[in-house]
Amino acid sequence: MQEDREIALGAESIAKGLELKVGQVEAVLGLLREGSTLPFIARYRKEITGGLDEVQIQQISQLAKTYAEFNQRREYILRSLRERELLTAELEAELAQAEDLAVLEDIFLPFKPKRRTRATVARERGLEPLALELLAQQQVKSIEQLAGRFVNSEAGVEKVEDALAGAGDIIAEIISEDSVIRGRLRSVFADSAVLTSSVVKKYKDKAEKYKDYFDWSEPAKRAPSHRLLAIYRGEREGLLRVRVRIDLERALQIISTLRLRKNCQYKDYLSITFADAYSRLIEPSLENELKADLKEEADKEAVTVFAQNLRELLLAAPLGSKRVLAIDPGIRTGCKVVMLSERGELLDNMVIYPDRKPESAAAKLRSWVERYAPAAVAVGNGTYGREAEKFVRGLKLEGVEVVLVSESGASIYSASEVARAEFPDYDLTVRGAVSIGRRLMDPLAELVKLEPKTIGVGQYQHDVDQRLLQEGLDSVVMSCVNAVGVELNTASKQLLTYVSGLGEKLAANIIAYRQQQGNFKSRAELLKVPRLGVKAFEQAAGFIRVSNSANPLDASAVHPESYPVVEQMAAEHKTTVSRLLADAELRGRIDINAYVSSTIGLPTLRDIMAELTRPGRDPREKFVAFAFDSKVESIADLQEGMLLPGIVTNVTKFGAFVDIGVHQDGLVHISQLADKYVRDPAEVVRVQQQVRVRVLEVDPKRKRIALSMKG
Repeated sequence: MQEDREIALGAESIAKGLELKVGQVEAVLGLLREGSTLPFIARYRKEITGGLDEVQIQQISQLAKTYAEFNQRREYILRSLRERELLTAELEAELAQAEDLAVLEDIFLPFKPKRRTRATVARERGLEPLALELLAQQQVKSIEQLAGRFVNSEAGVEKVEDALAGAGDIIAEIISEDSVIRGRLRSVFADSAVLTSSVVKKYKDKAEKYKDYFDWSEPAKRAPSHRLLAIYRGEREGLLRVRVRIDLERALQIISTLRLRKNCQYKDYLSITFADAYSRLIEPSLENELKADLKEEADKEAVTVFAQNLRELLLAAPLGSKRVLAIDPGIRTGCKVVMLSERGELLDNMVIYPDRKPESAAAKLRSWVERYAPAAVAVGNGTYGREAEKFVRGLKLEGVEVVLVSESGASIYSASEVARAEFPDYDLTVRGAVSIGRRLMDPLAELVKLEPKTIGVGQYQHDVDQRLLQEGLDSVVMSCVNAVGVELNTASKQLLTYVSGLGEKLAANIIAYRQQQGNFKSRAELLKVPRLGVKAFEQAAGFIRVSNSANPLDASAVHPESYPVVEQMAAEHKTTVSRLLADAELRGRIDINAYVSSTIGLPTLRDIMAELTRPGRDPREKFVAFAFDSKVESIADLQEGMLLPGIVTNVTKFGAFVDIGVHQDGLVHISQLADKYVRDPAEVVRVQQQVRVRVLEVDPKRKRIALSMKG
């Protein structure tokens, strides 16, 4: 009963925070408890959730987790207080009313088991009654008379000053643990704290990269995430000293207003004690708390930026199932060349030396083009990439696209266990060239083989909470994989791992089954895979494609649970499912309202009709070839004012990085992204977007290029 009540309260709280209906939240939480995944709920349970999208469902999931952790902490606190016989009805009610973790911890703070403190020592010396009398401010006796009663040499209190000092330590601790004072000061910190950073003088020479922050100051709540993460990195490296503070007089005024009575004869003493409480106990605690909160928010924003960029990269337009000749450029050891089939299989490999043996290299490439008829040549964009691209373009291979492809992470893949398992008889260079070619054919299928954070499309990804980063990026990869769909008979284990409901073990079992039994003949055959049960099938089936199945719906995003309604449509119109898929005029005669039932509603029926129109449709854009300016190959070729084509490689909160083909990305600062004010660069540009930029400034020594997209 208690658990049900907490779930209900949690649903109400989440619904209020996200401005959703309580029923929608309860429906999502129920589906999540049953083991449903976010992609499945968003795509196939629209009637139950009221049409919530994947982002909203993820927000509900995250808030539910936070709420559960909050309740676990509250239960721990209650249990701790009960075991030590400290829990009163008033305290229990106060804990029950707490709505956030900070308030909960403030209430618990006075009762929290502590290490030995100055106040602890003073209490052991019998000075707590004195502290309480002074704090009560009854003004019966002079402070000296009051303290004199507690002088006790045996207890280590030799004189009045010792008694007052010990009592002050106790008062300071009481004040520092006052939940009302902490709450009021916390609000001031959040609203008006100032973030400052300064260089640690003895490391000034080593801290040159943080020069902008040697004497920095700004309102903490307005500090952008990228600046916070840079400053915190400098602090972590011991090169910067970072503080987050509020005005001292304002802080002391708040404490005095709450705890100091008018005309108190102990005013001077208590004011000094309050100042000690603030500077020694409260300020460091609230400063660390706010710094942690700022870091958490900066981490979340950085992960969001990374996730947005990763999504664009994963969903980049694929060349498709076409033969590709791929080149991993190199000078000393030559260019590694591979030929890939329409399915990405390695057909052939060789090494050419365009710089030293141009005639031989040209002859070999022409021979391959004639023999294998590739649709495109993929050239890695690393060292010697532009030169290799120029060489291939110079061959004027008719009907063959030449595309420069990002090598980011290719070297990591080529040395990985995944690559060794795929190509045990080939070295790193061949594997790297294969990866470059496959990225052109299908970026998503190839990039899922890498740890998302190694792809390099974020900001300060090594500084953020790595658990948060991993969860965020894994979620994006899963979303992208399921949005596109996976061909069951060609998908790698890595790609299958991200399919809704599968995971690494079931993906491995699917690959093993495919190797032993041959290609899957239908979706239903998935149920023969060891350990793949009904629930996993339910979650995965709609995102799996089986192109050679006897049932044409197996190649679409129509879920098997909806096959009966499609078959009913076909039967009532005296046709077959295959004909229904092929005949637009026939589909136009179907009134989907006639098929609404207790188990299927209009949202699902609309999705089914859309899918019948374009079964298994790929949501990604159509591939468009791109070429850099042939006159610009290095940073030395750049001149201010040049207009150049470029590809957006990374989007951050302060601008966008653009590859203009000189082995060094240029920065379009947020102020140069458009002729209007831009709040968020992601509103204007996205990773892999083709743009035209103007060169503003070039600094070859520091390898910095300033660009503009303004008209």
